[in-house]
Amino acid sequence: MSSVTASRFDWVIILLFLALVSIGWFNIYSASYVDNVETFFDLGNIYTKQLMWIVLSLVLIVFILAIDVKFYERFGSIIYIVTLVALLGLFVLGKNINGATSWYSFGPVSLQPSEFAKAATALAIAKYVSDIQTNMALFKDQLRAFLIIALPALFIVPQPDPGSALIYAAFVFPLYREGMHYVYLLLGLFASVLFVGTLAIGVHWIAGFALLVGLGLLFYNRKLRPNKVKYFTVIFACVAFAFSVNYIFNNVFEQRHRDRFNIVLGKEVDAKGIGYNTNQSEIAIGSGGWLGKGWTDGTQTKGNFVPEQHTDYIFSTVGEEWGFVGSMLVVLLFVALIIRVLVLAERQKSQFARVYGYSVAAILFFHFFVNIGMVTGIFPTVGIPLPFFSYGGSGLWGFTILLFIFVRLDSGNYYYT
Repeated sequence: MSSVTASRFDWVIILLFLALVSIGWFNIYSASYVDNVETFFDLGNIYTKQLMWIVLSLVLIVFILAIDVKFYERFGSIIYIVTLVALLGLFVLGKNINGATSWYSFGPVSLQPSEFAKAATALAIAKYVSDIQTNMALFKDQLRAFLIIALPALFIVPQPDPGSALIYAAFVFPLYREGMHYVYLLLGLFASVLFVGTLAIGVHWIAGFALLVGLGLLFYNRKLRPNKVKYFTVIFACVAFAFSVNYIFNNVFEQRHRDRFNIVLGKEVDAKGIGYNTNQSEIAIGSGGWLGKGWTDGTQTKGNFVPEQHTDYIFSTVGEEWGFVGSMLVVLLFVALIIRVLVLAERQKSQFARVYGYSVAAILFFHFFVNIGMVTGIFPTVGIPLPFFSYGGSGLWGFTILLFIFVRLDSGNYYYT
């Protein structure tokens, strides 16, 4: 790796990555530290193991950046297929941890393939969309792209790990950037509103609302002579979907998922049961005030009131010990990283690199947005970690690979014509 090549790496992304990983580790240390630990370097300590994963991730970064830039485009499909095989292999060789068969066990080390599948899927989507024969404005090409996205998600759901599978919805955004019609985004948004609205206020109100909106749009556009068959088909589909929500909610969702939705919607309060984590997380964040209680001085954190706080609920440690100011700093660092990735993606000469960059930004945003919404009680608990913060070697490596493949692609932008 020559100095010329190294000078082409985007050091803004690298510094933001290092800042987030460092701050994340300090919060993992605070959330998992106990006074009676004999030595800092005991691998039985959560923060020591995470530090080991961080050091190894730095070695991984050097490896990723040393690979020829064309490798990722040339072998993107093969990496994707290998990842699918790894996901399927879990049903035979996987290790069950906390009720989910999502890990391969190699002695003391466990790896979660779903964390690496995000980067593999991003490579596959980028390769497919950038193919000269692919046109994302065509329905048949859209279906193939959706199939590439759906396959890993379908393999992840029965592990069961619906939270990780939910992340694959983020791939809709890079497809939209490359020519897919915006109607898919609108339909997805409208379906989400119908689903939540039906649960919140009832099916008849929502079905009536959908009917009124559809008829109102038809009347508003009457001078354009709209296709009434299409309008009434969409209206019927929306009303039918609203009436199917309760069946899906009661027969497809597991009880724990129903409970979490009901808590967020205010239908039931279970501060000591299914809602305990979220309730304690909100207390921890709220108690931090403007400047926080100080590093390792959080009473909620030290008292272990938030179960498994070093994983999905790590942001509650930030809120309690660093306060509003520290929380906003973390949020701004994430926003800066996502915006930087988008800016670099837009300047790529290669469509492959651009699509991959948009995929990276979409995945990071989805994780960041949903996790903080989950920790603050805005969204139901769905088990989505905070990138570079939540404890876990597979998660850290997965996000590191995802991000630094793009750094390598961006550094090779000069070579594309």
